Amino acid sequence: MKVSEILASPGKPFASLEIVPPLKGITKDELLDSIRPFARFKPPFINVTCHRDEYEYRSRPDGSFTRHIVSRRVSETAVCAAIQQEFDVEVVPHLICAGNTAEDVESRIKDFKFLGIENIMALRGDSLLGEKRFCPQPGGYRYASELIEAIRSSEVRYFCVGVGAYPEKHFEAPNMETDIANLKRKVDAGADFIITQMFFDNSVFYDFCDRCRAAGINVPILPGLKPLSTWRQVEMLPESFSIDIPQDLVKELSLHRDDREACYRVGLEWCSAQCSDLLAHGVRAVHFYTMGRPDNVAEILEKYF
Repeated sequence: MKVSEILASPGKPFASLEIVPPLKGITKDELLDSIRPFARFKPPFINVTCHRDEYEYRSRPDGSFTRHIVSRRVSETAVCAAIQQEFDVEVVPHLICAGNTAEDVESRIKDFKFLGIENIMALRGDSLLGEKRFCPQPGGYRYASELIEAIRSSEVRYFCVGVGAYPEKHFEAPNMETDIANLKRKVDAGADFIITQMFFDNSVFYDFCDRCRAAGINVPILPGLKPLSTWRQVEMLPESFSIDIPQDLVKELSLHRDDREACYRVGLEWCSAQCSDLLAHGVRAVHFYTMGRPDNVAEILEKYF
């Protein structure tokens, strides 16, 4: 079933999830066991991220170096296939421009269709470590809008296509107006729904939605949430995802920075309050970034879904 159909169907609000493929070496059973805590809440769909291959340099006896491609994680296609086999849930693999040629994209699209997957998250992807600006693969795509056009050109309307958005502005955009114009370009190219980057201030999300509607973006916008669980995340997430963490939340967590359990409870309560407020404002769904930690998200699902 397509995500657009799920969002358009009547019923109570629901939660969707995003998981990160595990590092290679894990077994399929271990992967499925990490997802099982969520299964009883019957999420209609689960997003599966993908990560571009990395490079490492290996020394040679003569003192020179050779560059080698390193793929550290199980592919999103394999993870999707395993989830489909075990659980009654739609899977939404991420497809990125980064590191892929047009032929690579076409190949992945065909693999998704072979597996009966009807949904794709189309994203640009991140730059390689050390790159000042995003560099597309030769023969690949620079923008997510181009990727969406390629999906539509290949399969017309077979796939339901989702895209990402940034309530606090993408860090590369010069201003919010330009960022929303870029988002509209993705929607005009054929995107069916939007999932936002994580945020910790709901007023930012509501303002973002108003700006999108004023710009003529009328597809569903799903808010993305992530419960913080450690003080380290306060230091790491803003740098990794270019997001703001409200001062009140930072102050509360700073009082317990050496107490992991206390930090966990503070992050859980803050995210729970966000979820409650979003539902009170009538959102159709809330999207949770699990990032390999199921227990705090599961607690919120238990309370609200």
